[in-house]
Amino acid sequence: MSRLTITLSDTRHRALKEACAQRGKTIGQLIDESLEFYGIKSREDARDLVRRARARSGLSEGQALELAQQQVRVVRRGS
Repeated sequence: MSRLTITLSDTRHRALKEACAQRGKTIGQLIDESLEFYGIKSREDARDLVRRARARSGLSEGQALELAQQQVRVVRRGS
């Protein structure tokens, strides 16, 4: 397990401690859950997720890549 030091304003730190107390969680647990919620994953976890999704979809690697590229274009256009 790695350790991390961050700098927060006193107000943000108090709010974080209050949120943890309300949820019965440690600061580390709340931050870890938040990272998971925002999709922060290791490359290995992301690759595994893509592999499982592709296996379930029945798409070939080329079809999956084309679909991903189409979706990136849509998002970048804001459509």
